[in-house]
Order: sequence, then structure tokens, then C-alpha cells
Amino acid sequence: MHALVVDDSGTIRKVLTIYLERLGFEVTVAADGRQGLDRLKAMPRADVVLVDWNMPEMDGIDFVRAVRADAIYDALPLMMVTTNAELAHVAQALEAGANEYIMKPFTGDMVREKLELLGFMHDDLSSPTAPVECPARS
Repeated sequence: MHALVVDDSGTIRKVLTIYLERLGFEVTVAADGRQGLDRLKAMPRADVVLVDWNMPEMDGIDFVRAVRADAIYDALPLMMVTTNAELAHVAQALEAGANEYIMKPFTGDMVREKLELLGFMHDDLSSPTAPVECPARS
């Protein structure tokens, strides 16, 4: 399984990479939406994308819209990872094409639960994650 993590925070990219690798994913990272699109197109396969909302160059909503505009990615699960907690933000992300939404700060168990909701079965994922601190950020 291969995941793409798109977030402007190096710390968040590192934490998500640790969690995802412990769950059995290979991880590719990008620092903003434009770089994320480039990396996604260059990847031989992506099974899931975790994308921040607030980033320079191209934000997460624009990234989700751009991915959903290409029919090749219709079935690709997209998860917003953000501090935006208002219901209006959740609705906007889902309307843009996100499949799930996770709030910062998060835990490894929260990431696992969201992946299971996206269709990654419990047996697909490796053993539970050990705690890793995840700072709240955009």
C-alpha cells in the first residue's frame, strides 16, 4: 500500500509518515498542493492521500478539486487532515471530493480508524501504533 502525505509542516509530514509506515504503508510526502499533484502524477500507484487544508501555493481544497477533476483518480480515497473544525469546513471538504476528515491534533489510532472507514480493513493494517506527539497546526 502506498500513501501520499501533503502538508506544509515538516513535523506533521514526519508524524504521519511514522504512523502510516507502522500501519504498513510506503509513504511519499509533499510540502504543498502543487508539489502533491506533481508527486501523485509521478507515482506508479497511490492507495490514499492525506492532505492538509491550509498550505501555501495550493491549499488542500484546491488540491482535492484538482485530483477529483481527473477521472483516473475517481476511486482514490482523499482524507483532509486539518485544524478546521467547523461543520461548514467539513461540508466544504466533502463537497470538494474528500472522503474523510481528521482533526489535528490526532493520534495513530485516529488515523487507523479513518483508514478503516475508507475501506482499509483491519487485517490490511499492521499492528497498533505507539504514541507519537502531533502538534496542533494548520
